[in-house]
Amino acid sequence: MSDEKKVQIPTATEIAEGAEVTKEMVQEYKTSGMEMDKMWITMGPQHPFSHGLWTLKICADGEIVTDADPIVGYLHRGWEKEVENRTYPKIIPMADRLCYAASMTYTHLYCMTCEKALGIDIPEKTKYIRIVADEINRLQSHLMWMAAVGTDLGNYTAFLWCSREREYWMDMNVRLCGARSTTNYPRIGGVRNDVYDIDPDLKDEDHSRFLRDLVRCCDHFDKALWDIIALIDNNSTFISRMVGNGIITREQCANLGITGPAARGTGVDFDIRRDDPYDNYDKVDFDVPVLTACDSYARYMIRVEEMFQSTRIIRQAVEKIRALGRSAPYRLKVPQNIPAGRTFCKLEDPRGESMMYLVSDGTDHPYRLKVRSPIFVNVSSSKYLLQGCRIADVPVIMAMIDMCLGETDR
Repeated sequence: MSDEKKVQIPTATEIAEGAEVTKEMVQEYKTSGMEMDKMWITMGPQHPFSHGLWTLKICADGEIVTDADPIVGYLHRGWEKEVENRTYPKIIPMADRLCYAASMTYTHLYCMTCEKALGIDIPEKTKYIRIVADEINRLQSHLMWMAAVGTDLGNYTAFLWCSREREYWMDMNVRLCGARSTTNYPRIGGVRNDVYDIDPDLKDEDHSRFLRDLVRCCDHFDKALWDIIALIDNNSTFISRMVGNGIITREQCANLGITGPAARGTGVDFDIRRDDPYDNYDKVDFDVPVLTACDSYARYMIRVEEMFQSTRIIRQAVEKIRALGRSAPYRLKVPQNIPAGRTFCKLEDPRGESMMYLVSDGTDHPYRLKVRSPIFVNVSSSKYLLQGCRIADVPVIMAMIDMCLGETDR
């Protein structure tokens, strides 16, 4: 560092006594003043913003971040290797644990991959039940993200309110399959139980208290979400830390492979549920929110709107299930062995585009099962998201990626 200055800015006392400070003096002081060496700083895994066990190294020039290096691998469990020694049904509980916040979508993706390899078409009611399960999963995942963002930005009330609303959806998970997080509900060829089997005292009636309570939960949540939005959007400090921060362009998203809400916040109008529909998403009506601001606030607003769309999807799926009635099948019996071949499947996870690539050899267990995690790709964008921001903005920008490191490491 050099302490030499060509221009000395007057002190506060001198200015109060009448000393003049011109624009030329300030500009010359900036260009010829003290120069500082760049410094690499480690943020995490001890920092709460990391939302998991990983390390983010940033290169700081004063308060400005000039480079970033995300480091993952602390949680690596060898998931893809372990499943090679298990039969196809026994992999379902393991798929739950790919991401504790999005367990339903990962088991759905795995079962859907196996069904595609078998060449079977599951019953109509099963497709709508899976839609309901996926959207409940999306809601509780987004609410957990919003609660974490509240603490990241110093709004503890947002954490409490989001956690409270998330409990309603977790209760729906418990009603549906008996578990809160690791649900173990989808099955190859269907789902574990029908929504009508949840109420044992109504076996002779074409009625489900679960479906009734699910619609009530949607009605309640649509009102409660507006209260949470007002809590955040009316906080000028909260908003000022998001608007204009973490800018990443549409072209950079395409080059880096970023998907999901993070991409839709940069103007990428793509959602697998609409553009490459699976199950019966093409038979329900919903909108895909897209914003072009490309900043952290846009990514926040995308997830908020997605929650409104999820309740809209659930209501339609419930009506379809009711129309099919109790007698409609919800599961098929499938063979234990999957024919030899290669199968690729993808699904719209709450965090982006999740993929599975299955190589089967005709036995009752996979030869290879490769998982593509959206967060592994999204976290790699740290360098581009953080360049030019201030150190204090790092937690805010990275929180909007909605990280889940268990899914990333596998």
